[in-house]
Amino acid sequence: MIFVQALGSSPEGAILVLCSPAASVRATDLYTPLQSLREGRWFKLICGASFQHLPAIRNLTLAYALAGADCVDVAADPAVIHAAQEGLQAALRLGCDRLPWLMVSLNDGEDPHFRKAVFDPARCPADCPRPCETICPAQAITFDRSADGHSGVIASRCYGCGRCLPLCPIQQITTQATAITPGMIPALLAEVDAVEIHTQVGRLSEFRRLWQAIAPAASRLRLVAISCPDGDGLIDYLRSLYDYISPPSAPLACPVVWQTDGRPMSGDIGDGATRATVKLGQKVLAAGLPGYVQLAGGTNRHTVPKLHALGLLYRQETVGDHCTTAPPQSSFPSKFIAGVAYGSYARVLLSPILERLDARSAPLLEAVSAAQTNAPLSNSSSYQSHLGSYDSPDDPVSLGRSITPQTAIEPSLAHLERHADLLAQAVAQARTLVTQLKGCADESAVAVALSHKPALDTIPILPKPG
Repeated sequence: MIFVQALGSSPEGAILVLCSPAASVRATDLYTPLQSLREGRWFKLICGASFQHLPAIRNLTLAYALAGADCVDVAADPAVIHAAQEGLQAALRLGCDRLPWLMVSLNDGEDPHFRKAVFDPARCPADCPRPCETICPAQAITFDRSADGHSGVIASRCYGCGRCLPLCPIQQITTQATAITPGMIPALLAEVDAVEIHTQVGRLSEFRRLWQAIAPAASRLRLVAISCPDGDGLIDYLRSLYDYISPPSAPLACPVVWQTDGRPMSGDIGDGATRATVKLGQKVLAAGLPGYVQLAGGTNRHTVPKLHALGLLYRQETVGDHCTTAPPQSSFPSKFIAGVAYGSYARVLLSPILERLDARSAPLLEAVSAAQTNAPLSNSSSYQSHLGSYDSPDDPVSLGRSITPQTAIEPSLAHLERHADLLAQAVAQARTLVTQLKGCADESAVAVALSHKPALDTIPILPKPG
């Protein structure tokens, strides 16, 4: 076992990470994300293709990395990528020697994952019951926020679920699409391990246009995922995508994952939300496409039990049959569902803990801010992704606006590892989801000690992006 002292903590207040024997030695192919794919143990955390709340992204990444996640999927935003990298570095400092791959999501056209809700709070009726504020799972809608009096959508928190749209009594809530230019893609891909492309049936030309921007970096990627909802002609469409990105003359050098987007951004609504993605997963699995099949869109605590009941996940005696003899690019069809990606459900699972972290940190932050009125608390930065709209259906990708830097404060007091009791609770809660798929034998961090005196010194962070 490995004992790791928290950075800046006294010996008696150390964070204790107990690792399994497998985790206490140098990671091998048996304990990599790729092997998780091969054995049907792949767990992906989806932070959200338009979710840009940097402290939450950093802390979610840290907790799920320690819990044993194989991949963290984030928005195509330099600041978001940087926040996730900081979370991974924090996990590394705490003794996690099997870091998950970092993935960025891109889209080839209009997509609900790549949008933000917008409305004018000045138009809201004085007696409005504000159902939008109540329904929002990300707490992205506020009125007269105590800190600054802000009313409306908190853009960084909104991830485009759309639940508020039909509830507005005066129907004034709309959405604006987020997008990036093709020229920004190489720099983004240079910072990550994998890419996910969101597409829909019938958008082959748009997909090809996007792939042309990705292709120069494809040789260094560890994985390419393609996310697509169901539709008429789905299987033929997916085959055409594979033929385009991995032709016989120049096969793709990394694995392909087919993400079956059943009921987007709905896993936290209820257990039944998982039915659509399980059904779609069965459909794509039966088609025998090259690569791996992974569920998303409505995944929650009910997903893995449902897959086991249907015989769609590996059994212990079948470990080794799941494409393990295939080359790394895995052009062989999967025999089982390779894994599950969790978005809204995984985030909501940790929300109460992160809210307690915010509440605990706020008074300290105010005190430090008062003492250092003109000095930043950190050398971190954030970015505002400008909202754009698809004015032309012929070129949806190139209509994105540039990402421009703006100053922001990300003090170490809001870092989850500064509060070992909350870190322990977050990792334990995350593991309740991860171990459904991986079991107790596939552990990265089994426990984090509850005794820890929070340190107030700043943890070194990565250089600013760009």
